[in-house]
Amino acid sequence: MRHLAINGGEPVRTRPMPVYPQLGEREVEAATRVVRSNNLSSQFGNETENLERAFSEYSGAKHVIATSCGTTALQVALAALGIGTGDEVIVPAYTFLATATSVLMQNGVPVFADSEPLVQGMDTSHVEKLLTDRTRAIMPVHANGFPMNMDPLMALARSKGLSVIEDCSHAHGGEYKGRMVGTIGHINAFSLQQKKNLSAGEGGLITTDDDELAQQCRAIRSFGKVDLGYNYRMSEIHAAICAVRLKDLDEANDLRIRNADHSFWALRLTPDSSPRG
Repeated sequence: MRHLAINGGEPVRTRPMPVYPQLGEREVEAATRVVRSNNLSSQFGNETENLERAFSEYSGAKHVIATSCGTTALQVALAALGIGTGDEVIVPAYTFLATATSVLMQNGVPVFADSEPLVQGMDTSHVEKLLTDRTRAIMPVHANGFPMNMDPLMALARSKGLSVIEDCSHAHGGEYKGRMVGTIGHINAFSLQQKKNLSAGEGGLITTDDDELAQQCRAIRSFGKVDLGYNYRMSEIHAAICAVRLKDLDEANDLRIRNADHSFWALRLTPDSSPRG
């Protein structure tokens, strides 16, 4: 191409990009099934529990707790850890704003760490410099589908007695050294928003292997029972649609990876940190 399209050259595309997600009859059937059941709330139906069970089997996480969106999943996880007024949580400077605002919603203080240049995850050496006596947790983000280098971060957290919350909102199905993201940190969160790899329009998922944290999350998600909580439940329609789309996640990710093989970042990924491991 001698000239860019903006300068009079021939456009690469002459039609608009296709819409995402591409929904079909299976999603229509799932939503219709929920409507016909007359149970739109997870308090009365079983679609949300079915999704939690399916994602547990898919990811290998012992517990999965569905919420209304990815931001509420992060906030519930923070609340379950007891993050409160003045507590510091280290987050990456390169991320969507919800990573930081979820900390603010708990009256905590987000502290911003630099990111590594290659896979865009947290720079653990900078995280260590930011630690204070008020640091309670670290919230790494697997940016743009690329799992970050978790080993040094987890080692640092263990040495300092800190909790790790993986923000996996852009990395559904990603693997790090053979482990699915969302199963490495102490408690972790996924978003199911419209543009995510696993899309239900809206919704969130929390994963943890800790029985007590899971129990706390389920209580906080639904008014708190004893302590203060919220109404952050997922709707049955969102859960039913998400369960259908989960079945195609690996195939969709493989297509994404093949397309990304032409990009600068994908060509320079390390073997231990890639969208599929």
